[in-house]
Amino acid sequence: MTTLHRLCSVEDIENPGSKGFRNEKGHLFAVRRDNDIYVYENSCPHLGINLEWHEDQFLDMEKRMIQCATHGALFLMDTGECIAGPCPGDKLTVIPSEIKEGVVYLL
Repeated sequence: MTTLHRLCSVEDIENPGSKGFRNEKGHLFAVRRDNDIYVYENSCPHLGINLEWHEDQFLDMEKRMIQCATHGALFLMDTGECIAGPCPGDKLTVIPSEIKEGVVYLL
């Protein structure tokens, strides 16, 4: 049986928006678009550095893509794939998660 670890309420993340976390799984962040939430390790595949501009700010100005603050690399929200910048084709590390009754859980 898979143990669920509570991350946050869905409502804790703006729509669209992002939020960073630090817990037993490490440095993570979640991005939200409508009813979909994706959770990733907070590490750019190019240099292994944190991605955010400021606390909880992982998205570009239009809030459509995840953006690395250091190099400007752009990643798709739903897959974590880099589509622009120094690491095209690389992906962010997905942290398996699910939503139950308005709460985001890590698997």
